Amino acid sequence: MRVLLSKPGLDGHDVGVKVLAHGLKEAGIEVHYTGLRKSIEEIVNMAVKINADIIGLSILSGTHLVLAKKMKEELQKRNLNFHWVVGGNIPAKDIDELKKIGANEAFATGTKVSEVVLYFISIEKNKN
Repeated sequence: MRVLLSKPGLDGHDVGVKVLAHGLKEAGIEVHYTGLRKSIEEIVNMAVKINADIIGLSILSGTHLVLAKKMKEELQKRNLNFHWVVGGNIPAKDIDELKKIGANEAFATGTKVSEVVLYFISIEKNKN
């Protein structure tokens, strides 16, 4: 499984996504990271380039709904069907809305790294 973790927008805090990357790598998952302050277009370009199985958007800036809509639009525009998730500073009340927009899953504030790792592993198992 190849996962692309990303930091869209102007958010400059990436400790959490790096902790998640470490947890995923320990579970045997190949992880790529975009670095900070990437546009949705840059993230999708990199996902295509590395042939990602999952795109993870890490958002702490409060712009998760706007960025999720941009992700959906960009994927539709390019006729791409990536599995994508959103996590970070996400209020529990926004989880359903993020899924309605098109995220396959959303992880609210306080979600444990182990829960996210198990989710990614379940996606890989269900693929086979």
